[in-house]
Parts: sequence; structure tokens; C-alpha cells
Amino acid sequence: MPDTTTLPAEAVVGRRVAFTYHRDLKKPGNALPGVITDIDTEQRAALRIRLDGSRSNLHVFPDYEGLQYLDQVGPVPDLPMGPFKPSSQHPGMDFEYDGVLVIEFEEGDMVAITDDLAKAEAAVATYLREQAGVDDETDIREALADLQPQYAVFVWQPEDSECAWLMNDADEGDGKALKVHYLPAA
Repeated sequence: MPDTTTLPAEAVVGRRVAFTYHRDLKKPGNALPGVITDIDTEQRAALRIRLDGSRSNLHVFPDYEGLQYLDQVGPVPDLPMGPFKPSSQHPGMDFEYDGVLVIEFEEGDMVAITDDLAKAEAAVATYLREQAGVDDETDIREALADLQPQYAVFVWQPEDSECAWLMNDADEGDGKALKVHYLPAA
């Protein structure tokens, strides 16, 4: 049977909090704002906290030293859903070169989010060198020859989905579509 937890009166769904990761406890000014989204009193880490700008919950002990309960209580904001414009602040989009995001998917295919072929080539080549460890320039040139321009829509998925977002093919006339350069897996 799991340990049950006694909650402080401030621990209510919708309460704004400031959360500091353990590694940052000794560093002032590193608290991140968030909100309590759920409470499970059957678990010691009873609080589910979603930091602002995040799409997933942290499981937190109600008495964790890096948790500060703030005065504001309100409704839990809905997660953004539907199409969005990707940025390096989004999960899984952590490589950017000269303003171009490059994303490698689990299957090994990649996408450079730009309508400019030259920028896509430079960003993908840099990704291949720096992130994928490709050091043979012939291999890089051959990969770049396979870059395909296409239109895509990036769509947020529900919080409990396997992926935070999906990239779907789109038509040029779709108002939410972005022109990208796609590199199929070898």
C-alpha cells in the first residue's frame, strides 16, 4: 500500500506556485512559476505541477523545500492544442542553426523548418556534423541532395499522449502550414 500524504491547506488545484529544481536550491532567483494541476493523496509525491510553458506535470512532494505556494488561486489553464509555430522553446526542438530549427525523429528522418533551401542545407549539414557525428563530407553532401521541400503543420497533442506534438503533411494553401525541408531516413 502506498504512503499517504497530509497536504497543507495551501495545496489546492489551481494554486500558483514557484518551483526550484533541487540542483538550483542554493542559487537565488531560479524559481520557475507554475500551477498545481492535480492532487493524488494516495501518493507521497501528491502534487502534479505544470510549470508555465511546459506541457507535462512534475510529481512533487507537498513539503518539498523548493516549492513555494503563492497567493493566487484560479482555474488550471488549458494546454494549447491544435496547430502551432515551432520554436526552440518547445519540447524536442533543441537544435537551431542560424535561425533554422532542425528536428530528428525517432526513425532517423529529419526536418529543417525553413522555406529557404540554402539555409536548410546549412542547418542540416551542421546538425549532421555536430549532433549526429557525421564527419565524412561526401555523406553530408549525399544527404543534402535528398532534402525535399514540403508543407507541414505542427500540432499539439493531449498531455498524456506519447508525443507532445506531431508534424503532419499539409497543402501549400493551408493557412497553418509551414514550408519545411524534409530529409527521409536513409
